[in-house]
Amino acid sequence: KAARPLGIAAQQFYKSADIQSDKEQPKEIFVALTSDRGLAGAVHSNINKNIRAQLEAKIAAGGPSAIDNCKIICVGDKSRAFFSRFFPKQILMVGNEIGRLPPTFNDASKVANAILSSGYDYDTGKLLFNYYKSVVSNETTELPIYSQELVLSSENVSVYDSLDADVVQSYMEYSLASLIYYCMKEGATSEQSSRMSAMDNSSKNAGEMIDKLRITFNRTRQAVITGELIEIISGAAAL
Repeated sequence: KAARPLGIAAQQFYKSADIQSDKEQPKEIFVALTSDRGLAGAVHSNINKNIRAQLEAKIAAGGPSAIDNCKIICVGDKSRAFFSRFFPKQILMVGNEIGRLPPTFNDASKVANAILSSGYDYDTGKLLFNYYKSVVSNETTELPIYSQELVLSSENVSVYDSLDADVVQSYMEYSLASLIYYCMKEGATSEQSSRMSAMDNSSKNAGEMIDKLRITFNRTRQAVITGELIEIISGAAAL
């Protein structure tokens, strides 16, 4: 809850600015916010499949060259392993050691700095994460991000006074870190709830399996005892 105001406030600026790209094929960047840990159901694969579906739709519309302007930043081993198989040429950067500890704003700042200093001049981008709804429900969500040039070229941004390039750059850096922190917190909460549900289901399945094995064991033991009793009674009757 403490991280949500940071993400909501940063989103409001982009919504009010009404930023749009007029390029036919803008350079795009996809940031898959997963983690290194598994045993959490489909919480990570949903993000990976979402990005894969978008890239495959671009390929279907414009051919294999349609994704040449698309790059992927994998935050966590779960996304790296997935895209290394399907879109290895689109991987721009990989971040490891994610999800072992609760995410902090310092972690988000490192990811934001890696994106800004990657050397890839993107026009638009998307942060893909899992939005936490309840203990048993989460939704794969995407948040748009934009380059500094695209923000400065927006008509609605000009209504702000004393807004030069340095101010915009400082705000873009802070807002990107805020958005990533918000996404990482939502994703970590969704991952923990999904893992809890997955482990609860595993415990129920294991309990059912133990009950079935116990019944099979008791039936087998009873059959052996019955067979021995029949042999003893038959032998006594023969004498």
